[in-house]
Amino acid sequence: MWRPRMNSNVKLGSEKGTTIVETAMMLPILVLLIFGIIEFSLIMYDKAMITNASREACRYGIVFHADVDGNYTPLTDAEITARANAYLQTFLISFRAGGVNAVTTVTPDYATRQAGGSGTPMTVTVLYEYDNLVLPQIGDSLTLGAETVMRME
Repeated sequence: MWRPRMNSNVKLGSEKGTTIVETAMMLPILVLLIFGIIEFSLIMYDKAMITNASREACRYGIVFHADVDGNYTPLTDAEITARANAYLQTFLISFRAGGVNAVTTVTPDYATRQAGGSGTPMTVTVLYEYDNLVLPQIGDSLTLGAETVMRME
């Protein structure tokens, strides 16, 4: 069987820097991929927390609130919004200096809920502007939102 002979005059040192060059070429791509996975995971987690905040606030708003005499008084929009914001302050991952700045809307308004009473549907919508963590200068912020509809008890 014929085998090529190794030339003893060729030095292996000529490939000495190739590993460093290959690493330098691939490392930025690998780092970008890893941070992209982290960014996507944060977006998915925050979306789930916004959905939970919407549900929490809506459930808080539809529960029957009566005083000692049995008079029904629904919660105000500010109380329902405060409940959603409190949930987001606790569980949302945000790297903003000012904290969470979600916009919560409640429909129908307080007067309609008070007149309608039991069975009236209530909608709580929570919107949040997510800023890119890894490369904020590449794209605009992403609007994450959730809407929950429940009937008043």
